[in-house]
Amino acid sequence: MTSTKIHSIHHERTAFVYVRQSTWLQVSENRESTERQYNLRERAIELGWPASRVEVIDEDQGRSGSTATFRTGFQRLAAEVGLGKVGIVLMLEASRLARNNSDWYRLIEICGISGTLIADESAVYNPREPNDRLLLGVKGTLSETELFTLRTRLYEGRWNKARKGLLRFPLLVGYIVADGAWVFDPDTQVRERLSYIFNSFRRLGVVRAVVVI
Repeated sequence: MTSTKIHSIHHERTAFVYVRQSTWLQVSENRESTERQYNLRERAIELGWPASRVEVIDEDQGRSGSTATFRTGFQRLAAEVGLGKVGIVLMLEASRLARNNSDWYRLIEICGISGTLIADESAVYNPREPNDRLLLGVKGTLSETELFTLRTRLYEGRWNKARKGLLRFPLLVGYIVADGAWVFDPDTQVRERLSYIFNSFRRLGVVRAVVVI
């Protein structure tokens, strides 16, 4: 199955499949989503790209899409698109590529300039066409709104537990709860190692020096 938006100039370039889950827990537990993302490689082949010219970028696995700062895979993708080496970018949905409009619209703009297509499981979009650009913009806005909604839900849920006195945080290393109070860990080895670390810091005065020793 091909699309009328795909031309020979696109097939002459590389097809990039972008795979990402926000956390490693999602990577290990949301296997269906991960499998669907990797299956986009087969979709690229169905759209006319030879297997040798389909590249999967999955180095951003376990990293949030809220920013591109630490996503080296996304940065590499944007650079390759800007150089005119990419014919199409395939992703499961807009949220896989970006969770904020600044990164999303930057990619759309670069794709439009370089003549790169964007595709998901069901459609192919040309950022140079007004209608497709509008649809891509809406998808990006929905992705950003979804992240905001999830954060708000988690935040309010935490506050609700706090109001009822049920909010719990993990204890610091070296402490346990006994009879409702914090007490030092009864494990002698744990206490000795912590004591060694703090004594080393008092002696050296620099955290890095403590890590090195």
